[in-house]
Amino acid sequence: MRLTFRLVFLFLLLAALPALARAGALTAVEGMSSTVMQQHQSSFSGLGLRVRLRSAQIADGFELLPSVEYWRNSTTVEPFGIKTARKDATLGVDAIYNVPMANWKPYVGLGFGLHFLSSEVDAPTLGLEDASDSVIKGGLSALGGASFGLSDHLSNFLELKYHHLPGFSQLKLNWGITYTLAKK
Repeated sequence: MRLTFRLVFLFLLLAALPALARAGALTAVEGMSSTVMQQHQSSFSGLGLRVRLRSAQIADGFELLPSVEYWRNSTTVEPFGIKTARKDATLGVDAIYNVPMANWKPYVGLGFGLHFLSSEVDAPTLGLEDASDSVIKGGLSALGGASFGLSDHLSNFLELKYHHLPGFSQLKLNWGITYTLAKK
């Protein structure tokens, strides 16, 4: 059921991109890599994809960033035969304000994300065989970062993003590449 929901959402998002680009609302596509520090966990890596949307009805400097983010962390403890895995697939949207500057563009923002979290444990020696738990949580996020131009259509960005999820809070250091569709 969840896989079907995710596939339908992704299909609708991809189907809407050409219409948004023609309307002038879709300004850029971004891919990113994250170093994720989740509450009670060590750091690990994640991936993300988002788009930048700008509207004439919104004040200059503001943009919406719908996104899809994913991370998975697994551990095997030998010789005890313990295997664990935690995953988070997030559908989110952030509203950011770009601070006008010449060579680099700092920004700050707030957002909301729907997190599809799951945990799995396989520890037969402890009496846990293929145990799993899944939960869907909504949480607020705050971010700040800066974008650095590389060419007319390419730039990179570095940002810090906090997802507030009680018991599952995450701090992410994101780095990515932006492809701007039309020069501003």
